[in-house]
Amino acid sequence: MSQARWHGRFGGPAVDEAGKQSAQSAGTAVAGAVAAPDAAARSRTGTLGPVGLVVGGVVSVQFGAAVAVMLMDRAGSIGVVTLRLVLAAVVMLAVCRPRVRGYSRADWGTVIAFGSAMAAMNLLFYQALDRIPLGPAVTLEFLGPLALSVIVSRRLVNLLWAGLALLGVFLLSGMLSGDGFDRLDPVGALFALAAGAMWAAYIVFSGRTGRRFPQADGLALAFAVGALLSLPLGIAQSGTALIDPEILLLGLAVALLSSVLPYTLELLALRRLPSATFAVLMSLEPAVAALAGFLLLHQALSLADAAAIALVMAASVGAVRTQVAAAKSP
Repeated sequence: MSQARWHGRFGGPAVDEAGKQSAQSAGTAVAGAVAAPDAAARSRTGTLGPVGLVVGGVVSVQFGAAVAVMLMDRAGSIGVVTLRLVLAAVVMLAVCRPRVRGYSRADWGTVIAFGSAMAAMNLLFYQALDRIPLGPAVTLEFLGPLALSVIVSRRLVNLLWAGLALLGVFLLSGMLSGDGFDRLDPVGALFALAAGAMWAAYIVFSGRTGRRFPQADGLALAFAVGALLSLPLGIAQSGTALIDPEILLLGLAVALLSSVLPYTLELLALRRLPSATFAVLMSLEPAVAALAGFLLLHQALSLADAAAIALVMAASVGAVRTQVAAAKSP
């Protein structure tokens, strides 16, 4: 997690129009507003550069999640979330140096809600990773922003995309093969779905934060909020393990791979790439997660799992294209 977003998945606010798009879309899979970046910048650089940045961010997020899974045996799932958020907050605050004066109560309420959604999303998602494989966990989490896109669009064709996504869930659960919902750990699956709901909330508050705070100040402050919320839980679960030098080093790797690096890459990409194209590329996340799980965690997928991931990805791309068509229609 998008977990940016982040994933994560997760947006970086800015004051210009491209920055506003990144605040609303970075780290989201399907919910960016449709607006073109500067045409001159596009003509100078083409799309290969920003496409590479987005793909790099997706790969970074998911391989960071795989590293986090390997760290869970030593620091616990909540401890890993704490390390990720605290260390990412330290890096972001040091780089951005956000000002803390001159904001209204509404501004602070927005950034606190943003940071709370970020913390909840990560805590729930890492609980899921502790119970089910990475690929299915990301696929189920992906339903949150997908559902948000379908709801916002309010077009009948989105029932098709919702149906495809639901079919993917049934395949993952084993219902279509007669295995029942015990094919995946049901508690892990519920955690992943809950993380998806928090991802949708994250998207909403990311956009609002981007409109209220300059540059990446809101994102850095939200990281600080998430770190403060998760720190007592991490200490309660992991204690002194959180200050073990080796664990700290691995936690820093998770923070950089899953938060700082992808957010930066997505922010840069969105200044030269239409947000709709960005959203389609972010639909690769479940497949990349499955690949990372296979390569680093030896989590092989069945044909049904692969088909389920493909269905959810297709639903995501379809929802994005529908949103774009709706925006272009008079």
